[in-house]
Amino acid sequence: MDKELILVIDFGGQYNQLVARRVRESNVYCEIYSYRTDIAKIRAMNPKGIILTGGPNSVYEEGAPTCTKELFEIGCPVLGLCYGAQLMQFVLGGTVEKAPVREYGKTATNFDTTNELFAGIPEQSIVWMSHNDYISKSAPGFKSIANTADCPYAALATEDERPLYAIQFHPEVLHTEYGKEILFNFARKICNCSGDWRMDSFVENAISEIRAKVGEGKVLLALSGGVDSSVLAALLAKAIGKQLTCVFVDHGLLRKNEGDEVEEIFGKSGRFDVNFVRVNAQERYYGKLAGVTEPERKRKIIGEEFIRVFEEEAKKIGTVDFLAQGTIYPDVVESGLGGESAVIKSHHNVGGLPDYVDFKEIIEPLRNLFKDEVRKAGLELGLPEFLVYRQPFPGPGLGIRIIGDVTAEKVRIVQDADYIYREEVDRALAEYKKEHGEDAPWMPNQYFAALSNMRSVGVMGDERTYDYAVVVRAVRTIDFMTAEAAQIPFNVLQTVMSRVINEVPGVNRVLFDCTSKPPGTIELE
Repeated sequence: MDKELILVIDFGGQYNQLVARRVRESNVYCEIYSYRTDIAKIRAMNPKGIILTGGPNSVYEEGAPTCTKELFEIGCPVLGLCYGAQLMQFVLGGTVEKAPVREYGKTATNFDTTNELFAGIPEQSIVWMSHNDYISKSAPGFKSIANTADCPYAALATEDERPLYAIQFHPEVLHTEYGKEILFNFARKICNCSGDWRMDSFVENAISEIRAKVGEGKVLLALSGGVDSSVLAALLAKAIGKQLTCVFVDHGLLRKNEGDEVEEIFGKSGRFDVNFVRVNAQERYYGKLAGVTEPERKRKIIGEEFIRVFEEEAKKIGTVDFLAQGTIYPDVVESGLGGESAVIKSHHNVGGLPDYVDFKEIIEPLRNLFKDEVRKAGLELGLPEFLVYRQPFPGPGLGIRIIGDVTAEKVRIVQDADYIYREEVDRALAEYKKEHGEDAPWMPNQYFAALSNMRSVGVMGDERTYDYAVVVRAVRTIDFMTAEAAQIPFNVLQTVMSRVINEVPGVNRVLFDCTSKPPGTIELE
């Protein structure tokens, strides 16, 4: 391969993407593969290092995900995390069994900082543990390099020349105080990666690859106006200009005023030298979604209708050789194509096109990037910050922020409520920064309103009402793989409640969703 690569081998852990993301923060390229990946394929990729993820199983159970000794004999450094650590020890001759004391959560841990893996961190700090089993006896040739009060082998390393490491805790989560430094040490010091994975080089290489692949062909892009598709549009515009046609489908499930904003930025303003087509398909979508309540079915209908609209527009345009999609790496993994973890959502643009769609090929230049890397690429391409840092918005739009069936009236309710909520949060954030000279400590990374399917009795004036409950959500997250509810000040929530109930007909109750991810997802559905 033409770039240094660290492989993350996925054993079904919920943090597999987070592991890869943390490695990339060290400017080292990283990809996720299932533990079922053939060892010959792994050898052919010539990785600089391998990381084994956590997982929900016990390594000694029949049928549990496993690997062979060959994985540890490739020659590159291998780091096992949690289940991956236990599997390494189990396969190489150690003993793993049910722990007498289950460790979960923040745990004080002692480190041997003379080991290169822990270089530069304190001799004691807090890590995040999550295990029922533990390594009761290390494999031959290993020594303990970290311990807790209840876990003698919180980390292990080989005493010989084999660069093998096993860590019982999760360095990839923020709760582990020096986890980022530990993974940096592995990637940069132990694997000897140069750290040349940067967005400026990605953009330059991507433009060259697009030009070589497309040639004189025409490209059709589904432009939603979100971060991913906008960055992709800018990248393609820089590479092929007028060979690109951006089709913006207004399916009536966008945020308030967003359709007009997208048209202004990518069409009327002339900021981008591309062909821009807006398709107003609101009534078409409302008709298809009438009476449909199951979230997964709504996703499929919306996705299928997108393809139908693109097919129709392609025929109007003439010959179209490629369909460009703003697929990013979390889409790939969460759709079950990049690792071993379960499929979480099905609306992601992965896996190709149905046979009856008339495009020669699909291109996904952002397929290997995480969301924050996409934003960096957008800045490299000269996109304005307000566009690059706009809040994420799901492909199915408000279709999955409306619980139950979708109607034009419900869309209006959630659009207006969402607009008020975001406006008040933005105002509070601006006031805090003006007063304190810094961002608010509660500043959320994403915040929106959704419409529940719950109706309740209320009183407005002297009359009883029977209207909907709006749910507002705000999360703090770095990578959108995990998230915690943002602590929006109560006075802000009170203002939102008052405005929504007074200004949005059909609503008589406002709820705040404080669920973390996991166990929830960021979207309500």
